[in-house]
Amino acid sequence: MRIIFLGPPGAGKGTQAKMLIDRYGIPQISTGDILRAAVKEGTPMGKKAKEYMDAGKLVPDEVVIGIMQDRLKEPDCSKGFILDGFPRTVAQAEALENMLKEMNMPIDKVLALDVPDEVLLERLTGRRTCKACGQMYHVKFDPPKSGGKCDKCGGELFQRDDDKEETIKNRLSVYHAQTAPLLDFYGKKDMVVKIDGTKAPDEIFKSLINVLERK
Repeated sequence: MRIIFLGPPGAGKGTQAKMLIDRYGIPQISTGDILRAAVKEGTPMGKKAKEYMDAGKLVPDEVVIGIMQDRLKEPDCSKGFILDGFPRTVAQAEALENMLKEMNMPIDKVLALDVPDEVLLERLTGRRTCKACGQMYHVKFDPPKSGGKCDKCGGELFQRDDDKEETIKNRLSVYHAQTAPLLDFYGKKDMVVKIDGTKAPDEIFKSLINVLERK
């Protein structure tokens, strides 16, 4: 089972990916993780990536694809994989398609968690973090018992810069700009299934399973 998983920040993709991993025993592969691992291991592609990263430049698509190819050859991918955060552009999608064709490992489904921006804003801007112990809360969905204090240690709660409205809106606009062409690219191949990401996590998971195990 080979899956590309798309979803905006705050859609709950990480939660669903963990549940899919547990059910199917296949790895979740993110670009950031494999780049860091390749650099750490000093693979030929990892060394190339490090040159660009050290210079503060974006790692070119051909290097990312090379590192992805190395990763997909590993034994834990024999039953399938979940690609998370890759591809990001149509050029990457085309390169990935060519590579997987050579490896005889075509993508089965492109799953897209669909959540309106206003719901994502509410989810993400409502997050609060304890300065002392790092415990997470949400002003609406999981509020602390005593105002702006942590239930665990009494530390002060604050809103991280990543969770501020302007930052979230910027992240969402980047996501939509990058993802809309991907949905079109895979949609023309009849591979995209949109899943309602506003439901409870268990319901979303059932929807994903229904799609993946449909006969």
